[in-house]
Amino acid sequence: MSTINPTGKDIISVSTEFAGKTLTLEVNRVGFRTSASVLVSYGDTVILGTTMVGSRPVVLDYFPLSIDYEEKFYAAGKISGSRFIKREGRPSDEAILIGRLIDRPIRPLFPKGYRQEVQVVSSVLSMDPSFRPDAIAMIAASTALSLTGAPFDGPVAGLRIGRVNGEFKAFLTPEEREESDLDLVVAGIESGITMVEAGANQVSEDMIADALAWAFEAYQPAIALQEELIEKVGVEALEYTLVLPDDKIQADVDSWVEGKLGEALHKPYPERNELVSTLRWAFHDEMRAKVGDEDYPKLRDEYDEAFTSALHKDVRRGIVESQTRPDGRQLDEIRQLSSEIGILPRAHGSSLFTRGLTQGMNIVTLAPLSYAQMVDTMEVNDGERRYMHHYNAPGYTVGEVRRLGSPGRREIGHGYLAERAVLPVLPTEEEFPYTIRSVTEIMSQNGSTSMAATCSSVLALMDAGVPLKAPVSGIAMGLMMEGDTPYILSDIADAEDFAGDMDFKVTGTEKGITAIQMDMKVHGLPVEVLRQALTTSKPGRAHILAHMLTTIAAPKVELSPYAPRIEKIKINPEKIGAVIGKGGEVINKITAETGAMIDIKEDGLITVASNDAASIEKALNWIKSLTEEPEVGRIYEGKVVSIKDFGAFVNILPGIDGMVHVSELSNERVEQVTDVLHEGEIVKIKLTGIDERGRLSLSLKDVEQ
Repeated sequence: MSTINPTGKDIISVSTEFAGKTLTLEVNRVGFRTSASVLVSYGDTVILGTTMVGSRPVVLDYFPLSIDYEEKFYAAGKISGSRFIKREGRPSDEAILIGRLIDRPIRPLFPKGYRQEVQVVSSVLSMDPSFRPDAIAMIAASTALSLTGAPFDGPVAGLRIGRVNGEFKAFLTPEEREESDLDLVVAGIESGITMVEAGANQVSEDMIADALAWAFEAYQPAIALQEELIEKVGVEALEYTLVLPDDKIQADVDSWVEGKLGEALHKPYPERNELVSTLRWAFHDEMRAKVGDEDYPKLRDEYDEAFTSALHKDVRRGIVESQTRPDGRQLDEIRQLSSEIGILPRAHGSSLFTRGLTQGMNIVTLAPLSYAQMVDTMEVNDGERRYMHHYNAPGYTVGEVRRLGSPGRREIGHGYLAERAVLPVLPTEEEFPYTIRSVTEIMSQNGSTSMAATCSSVLALMDAGVPLKAPVSGIAMGLMMEGDTPYILSDIADAEDFAGDMDFKVTGTEKGITAIQMDMKVHGLPVEVLRQALTTSKPGRAHILAHMLTTIAAPKVELSPYAPRIEKIKINPEKIGAVIGKGGEVINKITAETGAMIDIKEDGLITVASNDAASIEKALNWIKSLTEEPEVGRIYEGKVVSIKDFGAFVNILPGIDGMVHVSELSNERVEQVTDVLHEGEIVKIKLTGIDERGRLSLSLKDVEQ
C-alpha cells in the first residue's frame, strides 16, 4: 500500500502506551489545506482533529474561538434511527456537551486580547464500542491546535474515569460505567488541572480529590506524546497582535476610578449594579469631554474595556487585602434565600427558588413511560431518557434585549448539569413508573443559575410527589489565587465570577456529591487547592439544603389531580406476546375498550395510565388474565374442556389447562367422570401441584361449588 502526499511532507507518527492501550498521533496523511490536522488512534477509535487559524485579528470584543465535536454514525457502523433524516445534521445534545468538555480546558490557555478566528473540529471516523471517544477527541483537538503555532499554552489532555471495585480506571466499558459510582472527566496541562466535570452517586469530597490526583498523573503520557510530535514537526510560532487597551488609556482609567471604587461600591445587589452603571456612564461622559466628540467614538470600546479591567482589579483587591466581597459579604456568606412550591395551579409540580438576585422557576410534568425521549447518537448504547431537565434563560434575565431562539450551548450545558445532579436520587421505573420533564425558567441572573436550576428542580419534583431517595442542593463557588494563597468564595455573584480564577459548582445530598463542574481561568491548579475548594463548599451546600427543607421536608404523598394516574404490573417476559397479540391485536383491543394507555418494557414491566381509576383497573385485570402464572394451593374458576376415562381437563387460566384425576373429583368414590363433571361446565377447582414437566394437578375435593 502506498500513500500519496501532494505536499511533499513525510508522514510523521508517534505512539505511546496510554491507560492500557497504544495512543498514536499521525500528521501529513490527510487535511492538506488545514492550518493543522492530525489523526489520533486509540484501539479501534480513530479521530480527525483539524484547526483553522485566521490570518489577522477581527473586529470583535471577544475571542472568536469555536470548538466542535462531530459524531459520524458510520464510525460505529450505524445508520441513524430517525425515519426521515439519515444524514448527520444538527449536533445532538450529547455532541454539544462533549464539544463543551473540549472547549472549557482549552479556551483559557490563549492570551487575553487574542482576536484571530480559530476553529477546532474533532470528527469521529471510527469508534471502538468498548469505551467513549470523548477523551481521545480532546487530545485530537489539542494536538491540531498545538501544531498551528498559535499562542496556545497547551498541550491539553483529559480522561474520563470511574471507580470499579474500589479502584479508579479510565476508558470504562459500558458495563463498567453502569457499576461505577463515579463518572469523572478531568482535563489539564502538564502543570495542573484546568477543567473538571463529574456525576457521582453521593460520594465524598475526599474521594473526588483522590480521583483528580489519579487522573492528573494518568493523562501525562498523552501530553508528553503531543510535545514529542510538536518537536518532530518543528512547529513555528505564528505572529499575532493582541487587542488590549493602550497602556496610557489604562493608566488614565485607573487614575480616574481611584477613590470611586472599593468601599464606595460595597453595596448589596442590585444597588451595587446601579452604582456601577451610573459610574460607567459618568466615566464615558468625562472621557468624551477629555478626548473630544470626534475621536472618542473610535476609542470608546477601548476605554470601556479598560474600565471593566479596573473594576475586576478592584474586586480582587478587596477580597485579597481585606476579605471583603463586592456586596459586603464575608467569603463564606450565602446570599439571602427564599423559596416557594405549588405556585402554578395546573402544573404537576412547581417551585420558585431565589438566591440574592438569581432566581429560577421550575415546572415538573409527569407522563407515561412511552413519553421518554429516544436517544439516537453515534454511540452504540442508545436508549431512552426518562428524566429530562431543560433550562431557559432569555435576555431579560440579564437586563438585555436579545432575540428568542433555540437553546444555545450554555443552556444545554446548564440543563445537563442540573439533570445530572438529580439522576442519582431518582426512583426507579418500577418504584415510580413515570417519564419526568423538569423545566427551569430562569427569571433573573446574578451568579450560578445552574445551581438555582438544581435547587428549584428538586423543590418542584418533591412538590410533584416524585419519591426522591434524598433531596439535593447545589452551590457555586469561586476562587482567586494570590501567589500560592487561594481565596475561596461561597455562592459567587457575577462580579466575582468575572474577576476570579476559577468557578465551580457542587451538588449533592447530606450523604455526598452527585455532580461537579469546575472551570479554571488560570493555567492549571494543583490537586490540593481543588481538594480545599471542594471541602470548603460543603457547609454552604448544607446551609442551602437546610433552607430548602423548611419549604418542603419530603416529597408529597399525593400526586397533583391533573397528573395522569399510572399503575404497574410485572409479568414473565415470555408472556409479553400474549398481551400484545398477533400484529398488536390484543393490546389494541384492551386500549380501545378500556381507554387506558399501556406501555410494555422488555423486562416485563407493564404500566397502565389513565385519568380514570376504573379504566386502569379494567385494563390491569385483563392483562392479569392473560399473563397470570398458576399458583399451587389457589382455587380457580375453570372451564371443563374435555372428559377422559381417568379424569377431566380444566382450563384455569388463558392457555393453561390442568388435569383433575377421577380420584380427586370427590371425597366419595366416583364410578364415572361424567357423574360429576360435564364438558363446558364452569367449576371451582384447586391447583394442588405442578410436576417437573410443568403439568398441573387439580382437585375438586374440599372446594365448595
